[in-house]
Amino acid sequence: MPDLIISGGTVVNATGTAEADVVIDGEKIVALLAPGVAGSVGLVADRTIDASGKYVVPGGVDAHTHMELPFGGTAASDTFETGTIAAAHGGTTTIVDFAVQRYGERVQDGLEAWHKRADGNCAIDYAFHQIIGGVDADSLAAMRSLVDEGITSYKLFMAYPGVFYADDAQILKAMQVARDEGLLTMMHAENGPAIDVLAEQLVAQGKTDPYFHGVARAWQLEEEATHRAIMLADLTGAPLYVVHVSAKQAVAQIATARDAGKNVFGETCPQYLYLSLEEQLGASSEEYGAFEGAKWVCSTPLRARAEGHQDAMWQALRTNDLQVVSTDHCPFCMKDQKELGRGDFRAIPNGIGTVEHRMDLLYQGVVTGRLSLERWVELTSVTPARMFGMYGSKGVIQPGADADVVVYDPAGHTSIGAATHHMNMDHSAWEGFEIDGHVDVVLSRGQVVVDDGVFHGRAGYGRFVKRGLSQYLV
Repeated sequence: MPDLIISGGTVVNATGTAEADVVIDGEKIVALLAPGVAGSVGLVADRTIDASGKYVVPGGVDAHTHMELPFGGTAASDTFETGTIAAAHGGTTTIVDFAVQRYGERVQDGLEAWHKRADGNCAIDYAFHQIIGGVDADSLAAMRSLVDEGITSYKLFMAYPGVFYADDAQILKAMQVARDEGLLTMMHAENGPAIDVLAEQLVAQGKTDPYFHGVARAWQLEEEATHRAIMLADLTGAPLYVVHVSAKQAVAQIATARDAGKNVFGETCPQYLYLSLEEQLGASSEEYGAFEGAKWVCSTPLRARAEGHQDAMWQALRTNDLQVVSTDHCPFCMKDQKELGRGDFRAIPNGIGTVEHRMDLLYQGVVTGRLSLERWVELTSVTPARMFGMYGSKGVIQPGADADVVVYDPAGHTSIGAATHHMNMDHSAWEGFEIDGHVDVVLSRGQVVVDDGVFHGRAGYGRFVKRGLSQYLV
């Protein structure tokens, strides 16, 4: 007798949709049955979930989060416990966070610190990328052991001089190791030294409001860095994944490389699909005045809607010039955190909280006709699982896969705001957004963790996922 049958729903995978009953036993999906077959053969489960009129989709895989990340004299406000509970509420059942190594630190020590933060605290399954913040002989040697640790991707920064910045020579050396070991290079592609000059000049002119954060991080500096990263990857033969792409010109660089058959990939985030620099400029409140715009300070920054960046992101998702939508979830409260940058936008902690809303926000692309159902699932579950070596157990509804399953009601409705979200934040970048659709039931490895907005899971249920090499390379 199986533990659970999800009956009557429309199962959605990247390859298509089908009316099917999903049979779950223990932590695994064990069968997909045509409607009515279970009853005709007398198959009865301990529990049945009626999914009639609803979609049954693979649990979301958010491949870019930053729980508890130290930044700018503070730390991201979501812990691994609060952040993974919020993720579960939004239909995400696996996150890939970033272990951190800074200048002068050992890679192994940074990785160990992140394991200690997450172990016993996550409500859903989790994995790690490794940030290499100081490329030297020791860190390059340490990179070679990452595969054995189940960490098959690492991140470099072309931004943030003095904190994470890697110059071209360091990037070249790291990519050579990545090529040899099969690691996927993740790149924050912005020209950091040039950004710092522009930011200093703006502050000297008295232009200190949050809006000028985006002005300093001009799209030309994202395009240039993206092109440079692609050229270094081409030279070394290392696969490249450009994170949080926000400028249409950077997308064009990625598309050109892909058209030439290169292993170059890109992700964008919901904020770059919906939010804009104009809205940030117009933001003002009685409490914060023009500083209200700090809620939307992130890097890469929001872009001007009038320049067509948002529409270009949607198009790139349709054409597969961008392959993944992650969140870059890095939340900070306004009080005592974002407020550190009053009078100088350079001191505002960079980040937006979205881990709870990614599945809903992307589903709106289905509602508006920008995406198909299959593409929605591909962008939020299937491709991130394939890109980062988890597909087969994650990112798909099929026998043998982990029973990470979301029952999604297209006729439901979700209102987003700080009063109702589960992220540890005192505001929402998505305040007032109304969603056509609703996450009804969420299963993590066969256990119901969310049912109609009520959390039934527990911190510590989530397991560390040792990932294999990328399954998405051409």
